[in-house]
Parts: sequence; C-alpha cells; structure tokens
Amino acid sequence: MADSSTSSTSQSHSEKTQPFHFRATFKTQDIQLVANIRKLHQHTIKLSIKNLQRKQSYNTQEKMTVRNQPGRNQTKDLKCATHLLSDKFRNTSEEKKTIVRDLGFGGLMHIPPLRVHHQMLRELANNFKLGENRLETGYGSFKITPRKIGHALGINATGDLFSQKVDYKKLSEDDKVIFRRSQGKTLKSLTDEMMDIGVGNKEERLMFKRIFILYIQMAFLLPTTINKISHVHLAPIFEMDSITERNWGACFDLYRQGHNRLQGEKEERN
Repeated sequence: MADSSTSSTSQSHSEKTQPFHFRATFKTQDIQLVANIRKLHQHTIKLSIKNLQRKQSYNTQEKMTVRNQPGRNQTKDLKCATHLLSDKFRNTSEEKKTIVRDLGFGGLMHIPPLRVHHQMLRELANNFKLGENRLETGYGSFKITPRKIGHALGINATGDLFSQKVDYKKLSEDDKVIFRRSQGKTLKSLTDEMMDIGVGNKEERLMFKRIFILYIQMAFLLPTTINKISHVHLAPIFEMDSITERNWGACFDLYRQGHNRLQGEKEERN
C-alpha cells in the first residue's frame, strides 16, 4: 500500500510540473503588414521632426530679418537717463570732484538729470545718418563732429586719439595686474568701486582716476550693448599722464567705425 501511495504521489507531482508547449502559425502577409506599419510610423516621426526643425529655422530667420531692419537696428538699445550720472556726481565728495575737474570732465557735472522719452530717442535715431554723422531735421540737417560734441559736453575734443587696443606684453607687471583686475567688470561694480574708494593718498587717487575713466566711458561716452568692460575702454587708463590732452570727442567716431565695419561684413557675406 505504501509503495502504491508513493507511486501515485510521484506521478501526480510529475503531471503538475510537466511543461506545456504551444505552437502558432503566422501568415507571411501578416508579418509583412506589421513591418509596413512600423516603417510608416517611423517615417511619420521623421517627417514631424523635420517639419519642427524647418519651422524653428523659419522663425529664427524671421526674427533676424525684423531685427536687422535699418529703422529697428538703430533704435534697439536706446537709453538716455542722465539722471544716473547726475546722481553720482551729486553724491561724490568734494575731493573726488576736484580730481574729476583736473581730468577735464568737470563739464559733465552740469549735465541736467534727464529722462528722455523713448519715442523721442527713436525719432532722433531714425533721422540720424550714422554713416555720415548727420542729423536730418525738419529745419534742415547738420553734421555731428567731435569738436561739436566737445563743446556741448565741455570735454577736450582735440589732440591724438587713444589706442584701440592694449598691448598686454608691453605693460609693466603692475599694469598687468590692473589689466586683469579690470577685465570683466560691469558698470555696477565700477560704480560701487568709484563711490567707495578713498582718495587719501597718491595710490588711491590714481586708482580712482582709472576707475572713473572706465566708468564715464561705460556710463556715458562709450556705452556698449554688452554690460562689461570692453578692450576699447581699457586703453586710456594706461595713458593717464596724457589723459587731459586726448580727444574724447572722437569717442563718437568709434560708433561710426563700428557701423561701417559691420556694414562691410554684411556686404561680404551677401
């Protein structure tokens, strides 16, 4: 009886664990249909990606076309808020004001604190012929020259121009430190340094002069669309001995030169 029971249990266990095998038959037409559907789906995805890329490219070109329109390009970054300059001069110590006058920029202290409306700036910019330095008005036209700018702002507009690039290798070790220290500074950081630095000794006064020269270029005489010190701003601070003899009115010519250079590059590309 025991053997019979054991045999029965073993047989039952064998039946429960015995694997089952299924066979299915697919027609060749069905497999081909699935493959075609998959290819069609992949092709649709590729077309969608290409259409999206084409649309993005078109939108980018359209934006660039609008941005490069003559009227718009001249009025893109217009700003005239001399109240900021006036505020800084008003809050500057008398010792620093004396240094500014000695540098030849005393006339800038008397510029009224203006907030010129953007519509007025657009009108002026659109009527100004940048390549000719000529302003067209309803009463005629007149040419803007460095000398006229000098008379209007009370700054020197005669003498030699500053170098447009600093030869780093020719700088002294101390000047190299100043060069590296000045690189990458923003208008805000220059403003803070100019207001905070003392002028109690010769070294501090020289440093204040250099900071002020950088500040006045970025804030008023030679602003750029990038809010950081440019290489054109750095050259004057290494020629402090002749700073009052240089032609500051010619800063305006840098705009004209830059405009002409950009126009030439566009014509070459076309």
